[in-house]
Amino acid sequence: MGLNITAEQIEQFKVYYQELIDWNKRINLTSVTGYEEVQVTHFLDSLTVVSALKPLYGNDLSFNIVDVGTGAGLPGVPLRILYPGIRLVLLEATSKKAKFLHHLIARLGLDNVEIVVGRAEDVAHDTEYRERSELVLSRAVAPLSTLVELTLPFCAVGGSFIAQKKGAIEQEVSQASRAISVLGGNLREVMTINLEEFDDRRCLVVIDKVNLTPQEYPRRPGIPAKRPITS
Repeated sequence: MGLNITAEQIEQFKVYYQELIDWNKRINLTSVTGYEEVQVTHFLDSLTVVSALKPLYGNDLSFNIVDVGTGAGLPGVPLRILYPGIRLVLLEATSKKAKFLHHLIARLGLDNVEIVVGRAEDVAHDTEYRERSELVLSRAVAPLSTLVELTLPFCAVGGSFIAQKKGAIEQEVSQASRAISVLGGNLREVMTINLEEFDDRRCLVVIDKVNLTPQEYPRRPGIPAKRPITS
């Protein structure tokens, strides 16, 4: 991928792995626990986001990112390890996972990282976070027609949302076309990730924010999943 990772960053990834496994004994953070598996399934997969960013920003990744439904800190924390200039908000609805994130960020010695506990449907109406970030990320959270309602409200006009997806997603992207438009987005591309470490199809759905999101979105908690905006 053309990434230059320092010895210090490699050490941070080792600490990340150990903390993930230790805490996973107490709370459900991941079903993937093998050392090599975590490197590929979690860390490398998270860093594939850079494939969509480098053509726009080069190596100058120093802007505001919101990671929606971050869980164990993925993909936001691996990106923050790699690019110290990033200002990162980790949004997680589960307080136990948020407790892990607070511990992890302290152990890794990362600054400019904020952890917000709450549902995206609620937090996206807070003026401190609404349409404030140049980049919004989400990994393995929800179908795209639901996901854009949970993410695009955080994205500033001129910014982008990147969803990490696996498998055949053509139908999912097609079904989300109306939601993307209603929420102020425009589909830029679906970028396939071709790395020998992955034995399945992985891609990045890149959506640019071209208009403000109407104030009524996102709807109240649970509704985007129950009644997604579809064509």
